Amino acid sequence: MGGKAQTAHGNSPPSLVEVLRRDSTLVLDIRYATPNNFTGRKLYPEARCLLRPGSAERLTRVQRRLRPHGLGLKLFDCYRPLAIQRELWALVPDERYVARPEKGSRHNRASAVDVTLVDEQGRELPMPSEYDEFTPRAHRDYHGASPERTANRERLAQAMMAEGFLPLPTEWWHFDAPDWKEHAVLDVPLSLAAPDTRP
Repeated sequence: MGGKAQTAHGNSPPSLVEVLRRDSTLVLDIRYATPNNFTGRKLYPEARCLLRPGSAERLTRVQRRLRPHGLGLKLFDCYRPLAIQRELWALVPDERYVARPEKGSRHNRASAVDVTLVDEQGRELPMPSEYDEFTPRAHRDYHGASPERTANRERLAQAMMAEGFLPLPTEWWHFDAPDWKEHAVLDVPLSLAAPDTRP
């Protein structure tokens, strides 16, 4: 799963999808494009959610599944360049929460999403912990949260898993596409990534 990451200088740039082009009802809150994240710094030049085409399609199906119930998804992170992964690992060298750059994250493969649930007004539903809170409260088996927060965590997980996403045990917000191993680690800057521009 290691090896050299594909960069922007490769002969065939990866086919990535701008997810909001597929479903504009998804709420975007890409935290690493703002200082509102655990590093306190803006790491991305712009707020974009890029994913492999299959992952993007799965995500839009989850959104369609939730809408009849007055719910939707808010996206915290999608594709993440390997260069940013190295910065995160330097701050949190703990594989429960941050993948080793040598292995590459599922985010570096454009095959993972960090998400939460929102209501019809776009307000986040309460969860057992904050996003990117690296404590046991973020774990899926944490039992100390209120019934409401626990139910929200489980509802999110059930909706994502119904479309094939795989949950991460230590982060309630993180889900991997089932085919993530088939994709190479990427180090294409977000500003240079070539998204699929189909409507």
